[in-house]
Amino acid sequence: MNLFVFDIETVPDLDGGRRLHGLEGLSDKDVANVMFNKRRQENGTEFLRLHLHRVVAISAVLRSSDRVKVWSLGDPDSGEAELIQRFYDGIDRFTPTLVSWNGGGFDLPVLHYRAMLHGISAPRYWETGEEDTSFRWNNYLSRYHTRHTDLMDLLAGYQARAYVPLDEMAGLLGFPGKMGMSGAKVWESFQAGEIGRIRDYCETDVLNTYLVYLRYQLFRGQLLESAHAAELRLLADSLAEENKPHLTAFLDAWRAADPFLRRAGAASA
Repeated sequence: MNLFVFDIETVPDLDGGRRLHGLEGLSDKDVANVMFNKRRQENGTEFLRLHLHRVVAISAVLRSSDRVKVWSLGDPDSGEAELIQRFYDGIDRFTPTLVSWNGGGFDLPVLHYRAMLHGISAPRYWETGEEDTSFRWNNYLSRYHTRHTDLMDLLAGYQARAYVPLDEMAGLLGFPGKMGMSGAKVWESFQAGEIGRIRDYCETDVLNTYLVYLRYQLFRGQLLESAHAAELRLLADSLAEENKPHLTAFLDAWRAADPFLRRAGAASA
């Protein structure tokens, strides 16, 4: 089975804001301010409606065969269309099991709107049994199917009042959580040209999601304690082998806080 845990990072879609609000001729900064102000007047928050989010990073943890890999799709200079195309191409080619934190409420709807904007085709993702009958009772679109597991929604029992931020759930379980950045700072970092920093942050976020998923699999009995420990060791060893500063920092913070990892006997730094 191919397990694909994913997360996206976004910034305001300035071109869309210009088009929808008649803001041609204004600078990017002014367009963004108008978009934020309009949204604040609507409901008191600057968090834009989902169709006005532009995707700047998609990061993933892939667990397949005997390996686990964390990376960001495309290159730092890849455009939005390329990132989204790569995401759906992977689904078309490998039919992975998707895992997210609030993917049903944010990531996937954003990807839907943006893929339509760019004219991207994703037939496997939208399959519901017309061509492949195995998708009739388990597809990517149903809230209650397992081809996509939205951990935030599932663990809350599909009750919005029980939703928990990923950072808090990760911290509660002994995982690193946010490390010097948050989604609220992505726009600021993007304006400063720090796309590499955004991609690194997105990768640590998706690692938190993967660790929550492993604990969830232990909880539901799909992983025995020994198998769970083996998965933790595999991930820790993979992060150590990558030898990238942000992944090493994540690994060090994880080692320091998670008793399950210590009991698993993962190699020390």
